[in-house]
Amino acid sequence: MITLEDARRIIAAAEKKAIEIGQPMNIAVADQGGNLVAHVRMDGAWLGSIDISIKKAYTSRAFDVATRDLATHSQSGGQFFGIHASNNGKIMIFAGGIPLTKNGKIVGAIGVSGGSGEQDHAVAEVGCGAY
Repeated sequence: MITLEDARRIIAAAEKKAIEIGQPMNIAVADQGGNLVAHVRMDGAWLGSIDISIKKAYTSRAFDVATRDLATHSQSGGQFFGIHASNNGKIMIFAGGIPLTKNGKIVGAIGVSGGSGEQDHAVAEVGCGAY
């Protein structure tokens, strides 16, 4: 179970990495059911990325996969082509969503948006490391 305390620790670590790379981010943490536990929009982070970060966390938990990996398989001709149109538009296929695991079980996810895909994924990885 992802508690609010867990989510705050995950977000704080991710936020520190975002500051280090000089890129304001939106950072969301979802629980095992894909429900939002906490979200932070850093000063100067894009407004449009609020929704994207939350949906990246949801997507990562809904499919138990990093969103950058899902993106690879959802391109034209890929096995998951068109998946972004499922779940009433809640699916994000941009890098930055990563499942959170504990004792080998997926218990939630982090979603980060506001930079390049590589930046978003790197910040999310640091957040995962804080859990």
